Amino acid sequence: MLHCVLYQPEIPPNTGNIIRLCSNAGVKLHLIHPLGFRLNDKKLKRAGLDYHEWVNVQEYKSFDEFLTSLKPKRWFACSTKGKITYSTLTYQVDDVFVFGPETRGLPTDLLNTLADEQIIRIPMQKGNRSLNLSNAAAIILYEAWRQIGFKI
Repeated sequence: MLHCVLYQPEIPPNTGNIIRLCSNAGVKLHLIHPLGFRLNDKKLKRAGLDYHEWVNVQEYKSFDEFLTSLKPKRWFACSTKGKITYSTLTYQVDDVFVFGPETRGLPTDLLNTLADEQIIRIPMQKGNRSLNLSNAAAIILYEAWRQIGFKI
């Protein structure tokens, strides 16, 4: 199983779309508080359709609580500040992908704790800021899932 971590997500439809993505790809979803919405938000539920019951969602009060609880062997920060393109790495079962909040991305102090190989990015045209969070998660998670043979 792969793991998708949303660090302080802000926009309910993005999280709803990612719930749907995780359900379809067999990915466990982890939500790091504070969230910018309630989990019973209408927009989150609409975007996630009826997939909420099919995805394993775990909530944490902080990123430290998440790390202590899951103890990931390998994890990757997904950031426009990364130097490594997501498609150049070889992924493994149980890899963890951490995505930052829509308006500000992952905090610099978190990124500074990682080796360059742990901060991955999606190539974009020069001058563009970022992709939509749910699109970025889909690109990276499907590449990782493809590499592990679409195993769940």
